[in-house]
Amino acid sequence: MHRTQAGHVTVEAHRESVRRLLSPLRTPDRVERLPLLAALGRGLAADIVAPLDLPPFANSQMDGYAIRSADAPDGGTELRVVAPVPAGTAPPELASGTAAPIMTGAMMPPGADAVVPIEQAVPAAFPAPGVPATVRLPAVAAGTFVRNAGSDIRTGEPALGAGTFLGPGQLGLLAALGFTDVPVYPALRVVLVTTGDEVVEPGSPLGTGKIYDSNATLLESSMRQAGLHVTRTGIATDRPGELAALLRRHAPDVDLIVTTGGVSKGAYEVVRQAMEGHDVDFLGVAMQPGGPQGIGTFDGVPVLGFPGNPVSCLVSFEMFLRPALFDLFGSPAPRPAVRARLAHSLESPPGKHQVRRGTVLADGTVRLEGGAGSHLVSALAHSNALIQVPEGIAALAEGAEVEVWML
Repeated sequence: MHRTQAGHVTVEAHRESVRRLLSPLRTPDRVERLPLLAALGRGLAADIVAPLDLPPFANSQMDGYAIRSADAPDGGTELRVVAPVPAGTAPPELASGTAAPIMTGAMMPPGADAVVPIEQAVPAAFPAPGVPATVRLPAVAAGTFVRNAGSDIRTGEPALGAGTFLGPGQLGLLAALGFTDVPVYPALRVVLVTTGDEVVEPGSPLGTGKIYDSNATLLESSMRQAGLHVTRTGIATDRPGELAALLRRHAPDVDLIVTTGGVSKGAYEVVRQAMEGHDVDFLGVAMQPGGPQGIGTFDGVPVLGFPGNPVSCLVSFEMFLRPALFDLFGSPAPRPAVRARLAHSLESPPGKHQVRRGTVLADGTVRLEGGAGSHLVSALAHSNALIQVPEGIAALAEGAEVEVWML
């Protein structure tokens, strides 16, 4: 595992470790088929090949007249108007010297190779059905305003690849190809445990030295937004035996255990103590905030131990768990990464990857929200982006370009 000069694991190395930890969960027996709408937000579990052409037949791009382009070489020829072509019908062949009123999306008559929009016709209106009429049309090239069969996708071509995030556009394509259901990866089942004797549930009396628990709400909402099924245990005490028993009760029913707090190097780190005898490593990642991390298995179930400060645990989810879920299961969608220019200068520990909260503004700059502290929940709430400052950069001036992940 790649480490920095200070002995910390790099962000990239820990992200890959999280991916390896979860990779055994991607097995063929876990794939399920769901109706299209139920698959919204899931990851596609198999390649999809187009079973038909889209569009399946040549059709009109406009309301207008379907013609043989050779019949109006100079725009001075009057063509006889024949029966209209509504959408959803199979029209007869178009005779030479005639023009057929055609609706948008309607099948092109055999022999017709172009469409003239109704606004360019003289007169610029369709005649009443059954009334003999002629129309003068401008010269057009073959293929004008015609959507050819297969111009979107052809039979046998790849439609969507395994691992694709299924949003409305992807589900719309599957529906257009005639699919009613689709193979997807299942949503992972996660048990989320917040630790700390100093932490109390919101709504409870706030005694001296106590703080309200924001970690569980931050992470549960992030996980639910990412499509995970979350079981929340409530706040665990700082007694290792009780935490181990709690995890042991939930382990058989979940795919992943996530804890917050108790992973640092202090004397009384409850998660560290509860994991004794299990294959769990506790390490420092070269990242601020979110340096202390735990990773391994408890009773064979993957475990991720996030730090206890609110911003640290949220950044840990965004930097490590969310990317691994997309890479393995195609869901959730990755955070859009864009470039922006700093509206302020900033400083960063040169040996660490710093993640700052910010707001991307309409002019393409990003404003810092709050400082670098891992307790600044208000700054997080007023941010729409995470600013990425790579390891090795000690300072950036106002106007410097940075990568930001949009939240």
